[in-house]
Amino acid sequence: MTPWGRAITALRLLEIDPKGLKGIVLHARSGPVRDAFLARIPSQCVRLHPQMTQDTLTGGIDVSTSLSEGTLVRQRGLLDAHKRHFVLTMAERTPPLMAASIASMLDTGTGNSVIMLDERTEEDAPPPIALTDRLAFHVSLEGLGLQDISDQEIAVGARLDPAHINTSDQIMTDLVTLAVSLGITSLRAPTLALSAAKAYAALNGRKTVIEADMIAAAELVLAPRATQLPQEAPEPRQNEPEPEPNKQPRSPDKVTLPDELLLAAIETALPPNLLSQKGSNTLKSASGSGAGQKRIGNRRGRPLPARNTSARNGQARVDLIATLRAAVPWQKLRKTALPDRTGPIIHPTDLRYRRYEDLSDRLLVFAVDASGSAALARLAEAKGAVELLLAEAYARRDHVALISFRGEGAETLLPPTRSLVQTKRRLAELPGGGGTPLATGLHVALETASTAFRKGLSPVIVLLTDGRSNVALNGAPDRAQAATDATRVATQIAQAGIDTIIIDTGRRPEPALRELSLSLRGHYVSLPRADAQALSQTVSRTLEI
Repeated sequence: MTPWGRAITALRLLEIDPKGLKGIVLHARSGPVRDAFLARIPSQCVRLHPQMTQDTLTGGIDVSTSLSEGTLVRQRGLLDAHKRHFVLTMAERTPPLMAASIASMLDTGTGNSVIMLDERTEEDAPPPIALTDRLAFHVSLEGLGLQDISDQEIAVGARLDPAHINTSDQIMTDLVTLAVSLGITSLRAPTLALSAAKAYAALNGRKTVIEADMIAAAELVLAPRATQLPQEAPEPRQNEPEPEPNKQPRSPDKVTLPDELLLAAIETALPPNLLSQKGSNTLKSASGSGAGQKRIGNRRGRPLPARNTSARNGQARVDLIATLRAAVPWQKLRKTALPDRTGPIIHPTDLRYRRYEDLSDRLLVFAVDASGSAALARLAEAKGAVELLLAEAYARRDHVALISFRGEGAETLLPPTRSLVQTKRRLAELPGGGGTPLATGLHVALETASTAFRKGLSPVIVLLTDGRSNVALNGAPDRAQAATDATRVATQIAQAGIDTIIIDTGRRPEPALRELSLSLRGHYVSLPRADAQALSQTVSRTLEI
């Protein structure tokens, strides 16, 4: 089968047996080929996103409705449905809690299926193994064009129920043996392959699994999971007698395929980087919470005192004890106003939410304005501030990057690093002078921060400039266009959720830079006479807010 044929066949088999096959991992970036595949998914599918809250997925208590009606009201989650198709976009960014919830839904056997859209690049971590191991089919559409799409490869709908397809114990033995020879350690893979063989037989109207069904199952399920090439069987010794053939007649429903036939069938579906990868059964995300800079979270970490902060993201947990403690002093007045209410009367203002202190590796992206007559002074301050912050990074596991913008563009002088020796070497000579391409500097800082975010870091952009931008994003000297471009890039940074610190190094506060900080949704600090120590202390205090 061609790559497109494998993808369409996997989709048709999933429609036949969603309970046994559970889903598809589709490795393809956004494009016309992927859109053509998604257009063939049933229209009643539900799209999921990694940023969805846990209450949206699994349901929970509707706090506002419960308080207004005086009784406990629960809301249903998206995963509580039965026999529904889910499409998970940006699967490589799925958090562990969401992956566990989806995996639990698949294990309950409600007939739901998941199609994971794996859009990762070579630098990104793979999707959670808890999900990819449970989904039968792993399909890749990378490198395909519209000319590779053929409607003739779409199979007809199912004619039989896969539960009524006959198999034998020998078929399962052959699938397990083949999985072991391909380096597949997951026990789910042979079971999923057997379900795929039954579905393929049902798709073609057969009541018994035959050789063609096993070949299709091995090609669709086992080949993409292979982590090694099969080893050739050792030749028998000359002194050893050959085993006698089995005299017993073989049952007509037993199907035993030669190893050469199976291996030849799945050879075309093996991963292209099979010999260079470490194995799909051992890949794990590198993110964790054991070291790094402290940050305030609402899901896990060391407990902190509860606060009366709004749970706009829907993920904060209500601290029951702290909520009752805040509501108790007002019960006498509330009982007077509502004498018919029984039990404690709790208002939304009484709610207290739990907070946790988590640890995360952080990247400080310094974007330094190296233009104008005062460039040398600012660069000297940036050098000292970066070195001071880098010394603290050893204790907090912070990374530091340095971007300089002047003239018509920006340059990454220091990639993300924690090496003090490399930092001093890169900071030894920094050029200065020319125009102020503020928009270009922000654009390069956004790219650096976005790459760090995909790697599991928490980026923070520290902008040091006097705010007098006079070079547009295309390199043309135009003050009006330069201000428009800077505002547009700043809006993109804010929409990406990247924290920013804007340090005004001009002789007096610049109003345009303060307006830019509003577009960035960052912290604005005016330090006309800042030295390296003051910059370091300012950044450290701002990061702790």
